[in-house]
Amino acid sequence: MIESFFEVWRLFPNALISGITITVVCGIIGVFVVLKRVVFIGVALSETAACGIAAAMLLRLPPLLGAAALTLLAVWLLSIQYEASRIPRDAVLGILFLLAASVSILLVSKSGFGLHEIKVMLYGDLILSGKQDRTILLLTNIPAGVFFLLFIRPITYTFLDRDASQVMGISCRFWDMIFFLLLGLIVSSASTNGGVLLAFCYLVVIPSIAMLLTKSLTRIIILSPLLGIVATLSGLTMSYHKDIPCNQTIIAISCTLFGILFIICRLAGFLNRINYGSPVPKKPRA
Repeated sequence: MIESFFEVWRLFPNALISGITITVVCGIIGVFVVLKRVVFIGVALSETAACGIAAAMLLRLPPLLGAAALTLLAVWLLSIQYEASRIPRDAVLGILFLLAASVSILLVSKSGFGLHEIKVMLYGDLILSGKQDRTILLLTNIPAGVFFLLFIRPITYTFLDRDASQVMGISCRFWDMIFFLLLGLIVSSASTNGGVLLAFCYLVVIPSIAMLLTKSLTRIIILSPLLGIVATLSGLTMSYHKDIPCNQTIIAISCTLFGILFIICRLAGFLNRINYGSPVPKKPRA
């Protein structure tokens, strides 16, 4: 197995560096995506990034430019306060997702690319990442991830206890906006290089696996990127040796691991309730 990893590293160094970069940054920020219960925002932003890529293809622009522009526009729309409106944010998310998904197909249907090229650019293939893809990814995701870690304390307070945050003088609306801006930038660059589905997998599935293994937030933040790296290395290696699609292999490995751990946790909880169930109440004395 170790020899296989070194062989993949020798043949696809850019794919390994890109995959590890995406999964580390997405794994960390994805913990808060799951905790904040904004998973559907990850789906909507990923699809918006795909729409931006399709628009860039049609206009002969860099894919990252189109993805970043539309994704940040979507973040701005989602940052608007909808509490006073009769339309909830979830409805806006649904409309945004449907619009981005449909416009993506309409745009690529007018392009001169073949079906295979369109699928690769929209849904990505990590193993095909080149030197330019790796460089762009490092220049976008790494600074965004470092900035997120530097200000993780106010973001965490904002997520966990908004009332206490306001008492401490932390602006919840400001840090919410910062979080979604970073999320939009990370999703757009990750979707451009690794694909929409893979970015969503790193944002949701990998952090969920870490949450099944521990309840400590610090351990979850540390464990999530490590699990993503293992899934990425395993997927790349299996994809190369079995000659199967790379992204789908990584996603399948991640989802399978989540399913196994979920079943184990449910069984452990069931057995624990049987062995340490509530004691039988004693009959009162006459």
